[in-house]
Amino acid sequence: MKKTLLIASALFLFAFASNAQKAATSIYVEVGGPSLAAFNFDTRFGKTQGGIGGRIGFGGFSIDGEGAIFIPIGLNYLIGKDEKNWFELGAGVTPILGTGASDGNFSSTFGHILFGYRLQPKDGGFTFRAFVSPVFGEGFFVPYYGGVSFGYKF
Repeated sequence: MKKTLLIASALFLFAFASNAQKAATSIYVEVGGPSLAAFNFDTRFGKTQGGIGGRIGFGGFSIDGEGAIFIPIGLNYLIGKDEKNWFELGAGVTPILGTGASDGNFSSTFGHILFGYRLQPKDGGFTFRAFVSPVFGEGFFVPYYGGVSFGYKF
């Protein structure tokens, strides 16, 4: 599991680095979604403003010595006509690394799907996302989960 996650992360970061000069790139803070609260990096894999892209994030929480780190990794596809308003489709996986005062350390993963709206101006600036993001894992499925994000496109 750890080896697969490491390889996937390395390939994902390589894709970001190889397209960073040409592709639409955004950073944003997300509340809800596949990480509860996280800082994210998103880029397109081509020279267009829409189309296929990916994201990787880092977030989590800590309460009374117990906490978790969420690392959402996903692919997304942006569909739009005016290069400002987009319909976003996505899917991915979120590894969780946690610590617990009573239960010790733990790790887990869950999957997520994303359907949403993205405001992303063509020439950069403020971005906004609102989405429904069903999450699923071993023994659970939450269909009515979602989130919002605010950020900046370069």
